[in-house]
Amino acid sequence: MNDRPVGAAGTGWAGGGARPVRTGADLTASTAVRYALVPAPRLSLDAVARRSGLHPDLIRRFVALGLVDAERDAAGHLVFDPTAPAVLARIQRLRTGLCLNYASIGLVLDLLDRISLLEAALRGRGTRSETPPWT
Repeated sequence: MNDRPVGAAGTGWAGGGARPVRTGADLTASTAVRYALVPAPRLSLDAVARRSGLHPDLIRRFVALGLVDAERDAAGHLVFDPTAPAVLARIQRLRTGLCLNYASIGLVLDLLDRISLLEAALRGRGTRSETPPWT
């Protein structure tokens, strides 16, 4: 029996890092482990560039600066989450609207994410601040 899960060899499926799932038959009959294969939608660099309207070299620079998260596929090409165009649009709004450099944009993005987490925690506790959220 092949130990590798089906679809783990760079076919766009998240099988290589998937957690094993034991079914009822597996628990009683044998020690075989089956992997739950879930398609992981990813966007190529070209697709992200088209959707965001930015040059691919600028997107590569954002990845190098850590402003946008990306991974490498089996061929070594950059692949992005489907949310990457929205993150890139946010970066561009900060750059043009506030005239920030890219180093400070990273800091502002981290602070905005932290504020969102704190606001969500307040909403979860049922506590409201007196003023509405500014974001």
